[in-house]
Amino acid sequence: MDSFISAGLIGLALGAQYALLALGFTLIFGILGVVNFAHGGFYLLGGYTAYVCVSWGLPYPLAVVCAALATAALGYLFELLLLERVIDNHLATLILTLGLYLVICTAVVVVFGPDAPLFPFPVTDVLHFGGVYLPLSNLIVFGVCFAAIGVTYGLLYRTNFGRSLRALSEDRPVAMALGIRAKLMFPLAFALATGLAGMTGALVTPILSLTPHVGDPVLAASFLVVILGGLGSLSGATIAAFLVGLIEAYSAVYLGGSKGALMLFVLVLIVLLVKPTGLMGVPTRRA
Repeated sequence: MDSFISAGLIGLALGAQYALLALGFTLIFGILGVVNFAHGGFYLLGGYTAYVCVSWGLPYPLAVVCAALATAALGYLFELLLLERVIDNHLATLILTLGLYLVICTAVVVVFGPDAPLFPFPVTDVLHFGGVYLPLSNLIVFGVCFAAIGVTYGLLYRTNFGRSLRALSEDRPVAMALGIRAKLMFPLAFALATGLAGMTGALVTPILSLTPHVGDPVLAASFLVVILGGLGSLSGATIAAFLVGLIEAYSAVYLGGSKGALMLFVLVLIVLLVKPTGLMGVPTRRA
């Protein structure tokens, strides 16, 4: 029973991390119509930015903020200067985002080398409740990620900025006819999404690992969560993220890593067979 509770708590922490990543990925797809293959690269860049900031003597919380701001700024410039030019060409956006991911990975290898740097989480204590053990680092990451998810939802559903973004995602021509400036909103949406990815990387890589290719599994997990939740659905991505986190945690404890990955793909397959649009997705309207 104690191991069951411990696995559940770790699964919730994993789910919060996945939810932040999936929100950013879904935001870009839902509003811009772009599948961002560079999402794992911004996660990677956030981890290395935090590592550099800590190496320079900055406190870790400030390093996380710097990582979020740096990745948001890079995402803003990338969308404004490059992606905006081909925003309606899906093949071109795929190539651009994939190219950016490869550039980020290569630059990290050139600057920092192929080996993982020493970047430990500043808190190493373990909480003990009866027979339940929970690393305090996981609890801190869960709290920060959960707060960031709440702020993101508040921004999207309680502000004019968020209403404008959702209007563009629902019907871009009508939203633009009503005066919403897509060329102003798209870079801001991309910056918000990449900032979330960078913050997640800064929070999670000290606990797991920081290597030049750590973005690969992050991109795969983001795809999995977004497809399971329903393409373009923010609530579906959030629910699916916590579901995937719990399945990963419990399968790692009771089944082992490889069987856990199999369980995830079987779950996605079953959901798509029963509901092809995902948990919270809606059928695409046709003219």
